[in-house]
Amino acid sequence: MTNEFKKRIGVYICHCGGNISDVVDVAAVSEAAGNHPNVVLGKDFMFMCSDAGQQMIVDDVKELDLDGLVVASCSPKLHEITFMNVAERAGLNPYEFYHVNIREDASWPHSDDPKGATEKAIRMVNAGIEYVKQTSPLAKIKVSTTKKVLIIGAGISGVRAAVDLARMGIEVVLVESADILGGYTSNIYKTYPEGKTGKEIRDLMVDQLVEYEDKLEMYTSSEVTGVSGYIGNFVVQITNNSTGNVAEKSVGIIIVASGFKSYVPKDGEYGYNTHSNIITLPDFMAHLNKSEYKENLTYNGQKINKIGFIYCVGSRQRNLEAGESGNEYCSRYCCNATVFLTAELQKSFPNLYTYHFYQDIRAYGKNEAYYLQARENGAVFLKYDPYTPLEVNSNNNINVTVADILTEGEKITVPVDLLVLVTGMEARENKRMEELVKITPGLDGFYKESHPKLKPVETGRMGVLLAGTAQSPRDISETLASASASAAKAASLVLRGELMLEPAVAIVNPDLCSNHQKCIPECPTNAIETQNNKSVVNEALCIGCAICTAVCPTEAIQIKTLTTSQIREMIKAMAKS
Repeated sequence: MTNEFKKRIGVYICHCGGNISDVVDVAAVSEAAGNHPNVVLGKDFMFMCSDAGQQMIVDDVKELDLDGLVVASCSPKLHEITFMNVAERAGLNPYEFYHVNIREDASWPHSDDPKGATEKAIRMVNAGIEYVKQTSPLAKIKVSTTKKVLIIGAGISGVRAAVDLARMGIEVVLVESADILGGYTSNIYKTYPEGKTGKEIRDLMVDQLVEYEDKLEMYTSSEVTGVSGYIGNFVVQITNNSTGNVAEKSVGIIIVASGFKSYVPKDGEYGYNTHSNIITLPDFMAHLNKSEYKENLTYNGQKINKIGFIYCVGSRQRNLEAGESGNEYCSRYCCNATVFLTAELQKSFPNLYTYHFYQDIRAYGKNEAYYLQARENGAVFLKYDPYTPLEVNSNNNINVTVADILTEGEKITVPVDLLVLVTGMEARENKRMEELVKITPGLDGFYKESHPKLKPVETGRMGVLLAGTAQSPRDISETLASASASAAKAASLVLRGELMLEPAVAIVNPDLCSNHQKCIPECPTNAIETQNNKSVVNEALCIGCAICTAVCPTEAIQIKTLTTSQIREMIKAMAKS
């Protein structure tokens, strides 16, 4: 990987309109860079990313025959691609460029020490020069794509993604472990804002799916039991749980829309399983769905006059016993679902009293209107401190005692006929699928996206996307938006016909490889195999994690865009005063 010829490197230092130059002596940095034996010139400029700055670099590369480029400016997240494109326009291989971040890493954190910030910037630029000294021209990896998408899960997010893709002319393989479509939504009593039942929403979306049945292969009561290949060219095995039949399909992209599970309270938690009239919100919705009421609301044959709702059951858990783990996150949809349900119940049963025991009400956006409506129509909201938990007595009747914050901690006991525990969302655990598609859950158990802003539906494995509540707790509208985003991303990949992947992948020097094979079991994507007693990397499978590099005893396997030798020389440059 080391370039044996002496590089001709150009170094450019950006003022960033004062963000850098107000602290860092940019002239001193460019002068120090110019003294490096491999540097042909060092320049500073007010805005290097401007059209004038970019054109200056292009002209210098051509006139001075530069074959390496270092730009020291702001974050590479903003302009690394910008300057790689500049290099390419100048006829320079874009991978013989290095972006040094002297704004976030030098001027901003050391604004009280200009001298120290300048010295640090000089060392950082020197490290960038050492990196570029050892670069070689690289090319992107070309991969053909199969114009078909696998969707794991046929809840509303999976169905929405399937409909969106089919509308764009893309074939879809939809796999669902249950025998019907719709998932959790099918059991919802009414949804906001239209007031449609969950079953109505499911049926509407399934009807849309039927319109594009020529683009759809659907497998219910089935699971994905095998995945091989890479982005654009996955091969998956789908097994039917009743018959055991196995189908094999080639797909270009995989969308994980496996959904969530509703939190189930522990025995005794807020009286759960101690009284038949203490139930969860999903159970209450299911009861409302299957019952027809004219005047009175009943449960277990009893007329219900007073309902209590306890919020954040299974979410924002703080008062746990020693050694217990809990869900510290907010499940987002619960408050909105409950206050909307309350407003609907008030319409049907004007004489019904509802009491809401809560830590905080998070009715964000337009949903606050339902909260205000419920209050105006008589709903009583009692706020409590989570460190002073509620007391539920269910020996005979159900009584909820709360230390109400709005009355300065006065204890109020409220008798209710029915107590509904507003349970949150939990991640649906599926270790087998996680291993197959090579994705990992975050600390909250939900699957992690690559970046919440830049790659909101992508995972750490190229070609595997996320949709809906498999990724995080969401309400229906957010779930559908997420599914459409995943479908759009999948379409943008498979419709191209071929993909150009970044060359930040491992490569093996066969002269150094001694066939220890320590790299093979460590590879998380099975990208390494043995051929002729040497390790070989499938570049389309490699994600550039460098675990193989860390375990190779002879340093035979390296990441193309960041070798061990480059790292060593950069560390040495940073260590020099």
